[in-house]
Amino acid sequence: MAGNLLANYVQVNVMLPLDVVTVDNKFEKVDETRAQLKKLTEAGVDGVMVDVWWGLVEGKGPGSYDWEAYKQLFRLVQEAGLKLQAIMSFHQCGGNVGDIVNIPIPQWVQDVGASDPDIFYTNRGGARNIEYLTLGVDDQPLFHGRTAIQMYADYMKSFRENMAEFLDAGVIVDIEVGLGPAGEMRYPSYPESQGWVFPGIGEFICYDKYLEADFKAEAAKAGHPEWELPDDAGEYNDTPEKTRFFADNGTYITEKGKFFLTWYSNKLIKHGDKILDEANKVFLGCRVQLAIKISGIHWWYRVPNHAAELTAGYYNLDNRDGYRTIARMLTRHRACVNFTCAEMRDSEQSSEAKSAPEELVQQVLSAGWREGLHVACENALGRYDATAYNTILRNSRPTGINKNGPPEHKLFGFTYLRLSDELLEGQNYSTFKTFVKRMHANLDYNSNVDPLEPLQRSMPEMPIGKILQAAHPKLAPFPFDENTDLPV
Repeated sequence: MAGNLLANYVQVNVMLPLDVVTVDNKFEKVDETRAQLKKLTEAGVDGVMVDVWWGLVEGKGPGSYDWEAYKQLFRLVQEAGLKLQAIMSFHQCGGNVGDIVNIPIPQWVQDVGASDPDIFYTNRGGARNIEYLTLGVDDQPLFHGRTAIQMYADYMKSFRENMAEFLDAGVIVDIEVGLGPAGEMRYPSYPESQGWVFPGIGEFICYDKYLEADFKAEAAKAGHPEWELPDDAGEYNDTPEKTRFFADNGTYITEKGKFFLTWYSNKLIKHGDKILDEANKVFLGCRVQLAIKISGIHWWYRVPNHAAELTAGYYNLDNRDGYRTIARMLTRHRACVNFTCAEMRDSEQSSEAKSAPEELVQQVLSAGWREGLHVACENALGRYDATAYNTILRNSRPTGINKNGPPEHKLFGFTYLRLSDELLEGQNYSTFKTFVKRMHANLDYNSNVDPLEPLQRSMPEMPIGKILQAAHPKLAPFPFDENTDLPV
């Protein structure tokens, strides 16, 4: 019986504080962290997730890596008997929801932007976003002779060499490859640092000279040299109907609009594909899985134009599955898709935002499962209440426990945001412990769930046409029960 139940066990990880390693790349909170990890172990937690900040490790200069603070932290995690999910954080910390510290990308990279500001994502008004390099420079050798992708690959190589003991010992089980702002595979379409407030539709962010030249070349190839990047899509805090682009019968459904949206979303998919290919070469043979994070853009999901998703690079419409295309690309690398907002209920959202987090979660999870991927989730905002935990439990096993073996669908893992003293106190801690037990199908902690095989080489590159076949037809999501059968 327990053997069959074990197939329902969903691993629970906890995200470490953003500043567990200090802004000057030191690990100072040793005793505090040790005590916190002990409480996580006592709660039956499977592992922890941590941002490994590019801006800290390669901050001193090109190719000069300092892993010492992270090694000290990883030793503590290993001593606590926890697994580790490492995020290759090629973005800035600061400027997004919940950011409490400021860790920019390396200064020597920013310095290249002083003479060439187009290395940064740029909106139509010319505002630069220094959180993450534009994917337009992925293959441009502008950084002391290296391209952006070469910098990311070299960083991962150095990580593998320096963290070999933790990889070999099975401590590090997951490499989440950062692909954009907040570590998410998206454009920085809704930056709070530039005045965006919820539920603004955001803006298309492809007006740096590199992406603009790419678009012009593609438009000319398609026989439309006269087409330009959109000039009718409004500003960060507009509503869709205020713009010509997203209005009913707007630009987004014209031939020109579809061409632009296909180009914009395909660039993001190819960006993820190329960097995952590098990650795969680096971690070949390691018992890890590669993962990427997709942002949960639940506002304006209920309107036909899905404006906020489109500006972020997710070409998702009522008749086009913009997430299954991403999932299909991931099949090439056998990578895991990590999605967010697993704790949200539609009823908690304001009606004006036309928000539907539950439907969005169901769509994205179903897309990943249909493509045969491991699917993981996290919560978007910190919550300690039973309602949030029960929503996560429902999304983790959409049709509940199967006493006779694996459920039809279940999450590969869930990551709780985020470790804090508040989580580990009093009622919050006891509710969290119950939640972990329920995620584990009421079984005790088990370190042998879902063992990983050595990473194999990615399959050959998939033609973009084959990836785009996944967009149609848009299928209804798999059935999800209204409530979990194992509430906290």
